[in-house]
Amino acid sequence: MSTLPQAVAALAGGDLDWFAARFAAQGLSSNQAGPGMLQINCGKDGAPAVLLSVGVHGDETGPLELLALLLEELSSGAPQLAADVLLVVGNVAAIAAGKRFIDADLNRMFKSARGDLEGSSEAARADQMMAATRAFFEGRSGARWHLDLHTAIRPSLYPAFAIVPELIQEQARSALWRFLSLGGIGAIIRNPQPSGTYSYFSSEHCGAAGSTLELGRVGVLGQNDLQQFDAMRAALADLLRGTLQLPAECSAHLYRLAQEIIKRSADFKMSFDKQTQNFSALPQGALIAEDGAHRYTVQHAEERVVFPNPDVRIGLRAGLMVVREV
Repeated sequence: MSTLPQAVAALAGGDLDWFAARFAAQGLSSNQAGPGMLQINCGKDGAPAVLLSVGVHGDETGPLELLALLLEELSSGAPQLAADVLLVVGNVAAIAAGKRFIDADLNRMFKSARGDLEGSSEAARADQMMAATRAFFEGRSGARWHLDLHTAIRPSLYPAFAIVPELIQEQARSALWRFLSLGGIGAIIRNPQPSGTYSYFSSEHCGAAGSTLELGRVGVLGQNDLQQFDAMRAALADLLRGTLQLPAECSAHLYRLAQEIIKRSADFKMSFDKQTQNFSALPQGALIAEDGAHRYTVQHAEERVVFPNPDVRIGLRAGLMVVREV
């Protein structure tokens, strides 16, 4: 990582002392909330609390670069922060290894029931992250945000899209939708189902307006085209500076979850190849997957497939089927 910009190398390595020193030079206090986690306090009563997480999957590098360079900008010159920020680099070990995860998918670990994965390195890391997240949001009087920045494995009909838990309070959810559309998100999936993801945890247990953002595709650290994230970078900067002006309406297309495709056995087979894009449409009755004698088929006039992945562990979600609302 020696050829990377210093900010990117520091964030990718979980070396948050570098950022802490820069914000300290602005007169702002910070504290290490745990390995790869830094809380920065703006010093304003009732300030929004914003949790920004990257690297929950170690191969999703574009958002990591985006956030590193944005934080470098915000920590330059006069103090600019008007929000308290918790910065979390999720799977530092996987980033260093250039892998998606070490033992198991970290973004399925934010729940109490983990089965035989309880002893995995990702389970221990999720416990650290959940404890820091609870402590950060506890007793907050201002708005609570959690933006978990990811990239997709497959190409997508929407280059940037998001999944938002339906349980978020209505006013906060509306603000989140409008923020996401301002940041260039083309589609929002409304998720009513309990989930083991980080953003679902923060929404359910900490009252945050949480979202999993999929920004572009998996890439090599230091080689991402960051121009594709310009709209999201600008929206994040305005949120953190307290200059955010939300549009009156959400311009993103809204989808609702139609069904989850669960891999139940080693016989599981999907009806898609690796070139199938996220949000590809299937007509009613079309075969989605087979799992032994069980068949998944399209139940509505049209459903679109998101995150199809037959290679997940048995018992985990192998894809989503969604229906467009707006």
